[in-house]
Amino acid sequence: MMRYAIRRPHAGPTLLAAAVALATVTSCSGGASTGPGGPTSGAGTPSAVTSAPTSTPPPSPTPTRTYPLSSAPLTVPAVRSHEAARGPGWRPTPEAGVVVAAGSEGLADEGRLLAGELKIAYRGAVAARAGDIELALGGKGAPESYTLTTRDDRVRITGPDQAGVFYGTRTLKHSVNGSGAMPEGTVTDAPAKPQRGLNLDIARKFFTAEWIEARLREMADLKLNQFGLHFSDDQGFRIASDTHPEIVSAQHLTKAEVRRILALAQTLHITVVPEIDSPGHLGAVLRAYPDLQLRNVQGVPRQGAIDISKPASARLLDELLREYAGLFPGGWFHVGADEYQALTVSSPETSYPQLATAAREKYGPQARVQDLAEGWLNDRAAVVRDEGKVAKAWNDGFFRGGVVHADKDIEVEYWTGKEIGARPPTEYLAEGRKVVNLNDEFLYYVLGEPNQFTYPTGRRIYEQWTPLVLRGTTPVPARYGPQILGGRFAVWCDLSQSQTQAQVADGIRMPLTATAQKLWDARTPTMSWAQFQELAVKVRG
Repeated sequence: MMRYAIRRPHAGPTLLAAAVALATVTSCSGGASTGPGGPTSGAGTPSAVTSAPTSTPPPSPTPTRTYPLSSAPLTVPAVRSHEAARGPGWRPTPEAGVVVAAGSEGLADEGRLLAGELKIAYRGAVAARAGDIELALGGKGAPESYTLTTRDDRVRITGPDQAGVFYGTRTLKHSVNGSGAMPEGTVTDAPAKPQRGLNLDIARKFFTAEWIEARLREMADLKLNQFGLHFSDDQGFRIASDTHPEIVSAQHLTKAEVRRILALAQTLHITVVPEIDSPGHLGAVLRAYPDLQLRNVQGVPRQGAIDISKPASARLLDELLREYAGLFPGGWFHVGADEYQALTVSSPETSYPQLATAAREKYGPQARVQDLAEGWLNDRAAVVRDEGKVAKAWNDGFFRGGVVHADKDIEVEYWTGKEIGARPPTEYLAEGRKVVNLNDEFLYYVLGEPNQFTYPTGRRIYEQWTPLVLRGTTPVPARYGPQILGGRFAVWCDLSQSQTQAQVADGIRMPLTATAQKLWDARTPTMSWAQFQELAVKVRG
């Protein structure tokens, strides 16, 4: 065997089972033809001389098959390492099946899914035989890593956790879809980043449960593992509520639909991250609670902003956070914190004296409105922390200076450097904070393209973006790489009628595919964009 560590598979066809016969057959001649009576002459008259008996010719050697060294399987995202080998590889046959190793019965769902996709049998926890695929838990490795070995007409996929084995099945599926087979050899693979996903705004534009489920299946095949669900904003509150049904929009997901989505996500190893954005973006909630809407010194209301000086505002939000923390089982909750309108004016303390007074009362004589907003973020993070969640918040909710600072365990979701007071990403990183990349220059698909947004292209993401490019087009220093947990491609529905659900699905397909590639392996691809795009269509099946 020869080992190759690869960055991307080459664009040429996969070298699989074409046998090359290298041995030649050598024939031994036995001389003149002889009959029963020995050599003959003329018209068959027996010769007077009897010849010695002739020996039986040795058998011809059987031709042997040899195979060229295999190439890496062609998959999206590309595998990170492939150990080439000589052999025919593996192809699905009517006799093939998927089995799980003893002690790995928890992989039954993964096994059944793969068997259905490859149109072969699922046989459960039985011994593997020739032609089979075996799934097994065990071995050392990073979370979500896997090893896939193809040898002796069998495939064995192992990993330290179920997610890793599942991603190995995605590699096998892609290779079969694209080339009909899995090449001989061993794949060793793991993601570069632990958070890889899609963010969806269903508050401004309602998306059906079926549409969301279709995106989850696409995500899983791309080895994406996080789905952000922004379901509350000025335009709508889109999930049923037991504690506050009065805030729910007419078009919404029922809790039964949400549980169905969550059940599918769990089988696909995707965590759904809910978001209730506050203290801004609360217009739908405030329509039912107008007395909590923020008003300036002249009594003019600010769109979507809640008055954080009122204790009732915190009680309302905390009741909602606790309700939905109980509905969503994942480990994160996004609490928003962006674009609070009180902080977009030249003098928040003059325009909103009630906020300035509350800040001084709570945090001391030097406190300002930004400190009250930062304290609001910390308080909401504490609520979801008590529910077993890690809090996420948008980067423009983290302020420099002031007397109150955002808690260090809140993950910074960096999306922009364009907002008032927005800080460069290196400031957050230098503070030791963990950051997730949602760079609006590359990863924001904003319906209707308002405010100078243009629909992102897969090619631009593939050729120019990496997780280090947090703001604009310039990467942060590589030393900060470990603090960048990953990223998500985001769909925002500012002009909600600009596209249908089907148009959104088509529009994000290749940008999301390119994002998945760069989150799994941020190194410079060896495939051209045209080759990558062609491969992505093939492996989808």
